[in-house]
Amino acid sequence: MLTLLSLIAIALYLFAAVRQWQRLGSGDSNLRAQVLGAGTLAWVLQTSVTAQLLVEATTLNLSIFPTGSLIATTVVMILLLSSLRQKLDNLFIGVFPMAALTLLFTLIIPESSSAKSYGLGVITHILLSIVSYSVLTLAAFQAVLLSRQERALKQHHTRGLVNSLPPLQVMERLLFEMITAGFLLLTLALISGFIFTDDLFAQHLAHKTLLSMIAWVVFATLLGGRYLLGWRSRTALRWTLAGFILLMLAFFGSKAVLELIIGI
Repeated sequence: MLTLLSLIAIALYLFAAVRQWQRLGSGDSNLRAQVLGAGTLAWVLQTSVTAQLLVEATTLNLSIFPTGSLIATTVVMILLLSSLRQKLDNLFIGVFPMAALTLLFTLIIPESSSAKSYGLGVITHILLSIVSYSVLTLAAFQAVLLSRQERALKQHHTRGLVNSLPPLQVMERLLFEMITAGFLLLTLALISGFIFTDDLFAQHLAHKTLLSMIAWVVFATLLGGRYLLGWRSRTALRWTLAGFILLMLAFFGSKAVLELIIGI
């Protein structure tokens, strides 16, 4: 049943991404309804599958692929809700296939369960980490889209994707709103981690914490540069992607080494 639900969700995500691509420049409200409907149904199915993969009796299985699927569902949820008040629909083109890919990995790559019991404090830290990473993932997609928009405008290419986007200033504002929100959540995640994690080295968390702290410095520098020096889109893209890659290595790089290579 999990396999069937996953396959249906993957198909719906891909359908929604294709329909969003087809709506570029058209503004067809019927296509938007299809995109939102298919994307929402796919999210419901993926959330159901992820919950069954994560929760085992009174324990949580936070191994690499269930965690990846959880992050993907969080990213999709935030984007779906945000799209109701902001013009973010074009992010569906990248986010939906990403969510489908995480589900595909859970189907084709076998893994052993690493279910454990966690206290309330650690669960709070985990949730803050996942939400902060999800928001900053959206910021990375937004930064790429902003960079493409700026390049197209300089080359006087104003059709298709660029024509469907909000003005450049609005895109920049949305990007830095995402980065600011993600940065604040990452700050809370790091603080809660130091409070509730007993032994970083015994729990194989030292490298994850170090990479997350470096990413925090990167995003802090970016926000400082934005508000003090007026950094804009091209610079924002480089710093956003640098911070995102560091967080990706922190979340998934360490898990991949420990679970898939070392076998811990």
